[in-house]
Amino acid sequence: MMLFNEHHDVRTTLTLDEDVANRVQAEARRSGRPFKVVVNELLRAGLSQSRRGQRAEPFQVEAVNFGGLRPGLSLDNIAALLEEVEGPQRR
Repeated sequence: MMLFNEHHDVRTTLTLDEDVANRVQAEARRSGRPFKVVVNELLRAGLSQSRRGQRAEPFQVEAVNFGGLRPGLSLDNIAALLEEVEGPQRR
C-alpha cells in the first residue's frame, strides 16, 4: 500500500489586486520559489488560519472592582480628575 498526497493541478484565472500581486511577487523573488508555489502556500496558510479563527472562544473581559473614588473626586470631568490625582504637570 502506497501512502502519498496526490495533488491535481487545477487551472484557473485569478485576478489579484495590484498590492497583493506585488507582495506575492516580492516573496517569490525573495525566497526563490515560483509565483504559483508562493500563491498556493499563502492560500493554504490563510485558509488554515480562518478555520482556527472560527473555533476561537469569544474574548471576554472580567471586571475588577478597585473600590470607589476618594471623596471629592468625580468621573464626570476626566481632565479635572487627572489634574487632581496626577497634578497640573502630568504631561
